Amino acid sequence: MASPPAEAGLTDYERRREENIRRNETILASLRRKAAELSASVRPSPSLKRPKKEQPRARPAGPVVLRRSLRTRGIAPGEPSASTGANTSPATPPSPTKPRTTRFSSSLASALREATAIKPPPRLEGGICAADGFDAGRELVLRSVNVRRVVPERILSVRILPLADRTVVAAGNKLGHIGFWDVDGLVEDDGDGDGADGVFEYFPHRGPVGGIVMHPDAPRKIYSCSYQGEICLMDVEKENFNMIHLCDYPIFSLCQAPNSPSSLYFAEGNDLKLYDERTGKVSATWNLHNHRINSIDFRPENPYVFATSSTDRTVCIWDMRSMKKKGLEKLKVLEYSRAIQSAYFSPSGNMLATTSLDDTVQIFNTDNFDESCILKHDNRTGRWLSTFKAIWSWNDNNLFVGNMKRAIDVISVDHSGKSLSASYAAFLESEHMTAISCRFSLHPYKVGHLAGASSSGKVFLWTRA
Repeated sequence: MASPPAEAGLTDYERRREENIRRNETILASLRRKAAELSASVRPSPSLKRPKKEQPRARPAGPVVLRRSLRTRGIAPGEPSASTGANTSPATPPSPTKPRTTRFSSSLASALREATAIKPPPRLEGGICAADGFDAGRELVLRSVNVRRVVPERILSVRILPLADRTVVAAGNKLGHIGFWDVDGLVEDDGDGDGADGVFEYFPHRGPVGGIVMHPDAPRKIYSCSYQGEICLMDVEKENFNMIHLCDYPIFSLCQAPNSPSSLYFAEGNDLKLYDERTGKVSATWNLHNHRINSIDFRPENPYVFATSSTDRTVCIWDMRSMKKKGLEKLKVLEYSRAIQSAYFSPSGNMLATTSLDDTVQIFNTDNFDESCILKHDNRTGRWLSTFKAIWSWNDNNLFVGNMKRAIDVISVDHSGKSLSASYAAFLESEHMTAISCRFSLHPYKVGHLAGASSSGKVFLWTRA
């Protein structure tokens, strides 16, 4: 008896399903066969060679031209050098008619010569100005007329010149420009735009300006340094800028000892060097830190003792006399968890204030460093702002430091009792303060004149109400 067919016993649905499967398999087999035939027809012949790779084009002779934005080149959008065919090579920086390069304004030089001829009032014992009864929190105000854009871009250093009868602010920016702001408006415009609105701008450096100093005993010589290793002298008598020294590494800070106007102490990386302006040479070099030195400051009552702050997370106190005789010997080392941006002595020299990236401002008794106090302060300015550096007021009672709220924190320091204490005493704010002030400078002879510099190139001058 023959066996029943495979479909026997299947339902109608199952039979249709089996038929669909067989039909689909037949269609797929036909498609695979056609695909194989098509692939064989387009496959290249083994005898044909592959084309050679295209050789890279030879670079044209001459320097490589890099594209740079107008902002980094210091060119306004409407100037002719902003055209498409303009040369944008960084090897030759632009030479605009303003700012001037090295020639100093005759009108400003003449005004400074007249100002330096006036002898300043004698300073009180210990270096403290006559600031008795001065209340910074209540008396300092910012007026709209005392706001000026002195230079373009971010300001790294600012200094009110030590002139007895007038206020002139010098500011150096990240492009190597130095601007002078005649606050009193006594200097006449040169007629070529230089001096308009009381601002004179120059281009003596090739890199960011790290420091500006002017000794009270030699006010006709203004020194400045840059991250390109340059030290320039602005001579009021000769009415020009001259580069008097060039280093191999960046110079981050510049200082003069209270008793030596011709001696310049500058930080080239982590080395401290002494430059004698009379001989035009570096007379001494000391390797003081393991990383860059951010500030140098001499103790007012003892011109041989000075403090250095460094990115290596230490503040060191030194005695120049022992360094010359016995070699490097620290009087005191203060250690931190982050980099230190500044360490400045108070006007009397009895205290030392430091500003650190560990978000603190610390005050020490220089006679007993174990006696100190710590204030929390947000010092995280980021990459687009200059770092905060707390400076002393005209006496030992206050400190000024910028904050991230476009204001100034006034810190009150009390050393009258057995212990040292500090607290936030005032919060200086104004509608005219349109940018964060990071660096500050006091007028050494006018109590109540405080200049704050911002990353927008503006300077804000606070004065007494």
